[in-house]
Amino acid sequence: MNRIKEVLDSKGIKQTWLADKLDKSYNMVNSYVQNRRQPSVEDLYRIAKILDVSVKDLLVDNKVK
Repeated sequence: MNRIKEVLDSKGIKQTWLADKLDKSYNMVNSYVQNRRQPSVEDLYRIAKILDVSVKDLLVDNKVK
C-alpha cells in the first residue's frame, strides 16, 4: 500500500496535475491513489521527486511492532 493520497491532500495537489507531470492517464494515477494498483519502483521514485518528498513518505510501514 502507498500513501500517495495523503501526500497529495496535504500538499493540496490534484490527481490530474500529478497525472500530467507523470505523463500517465488520470485513471492510472487514480488507481495508484486508491491503492487498486501499485506504481512501479521507477514511477514511485518519479512521484516522490515530483512531490518533493522522500520515497519513504509514500510508503506504508507494514512492520508489526
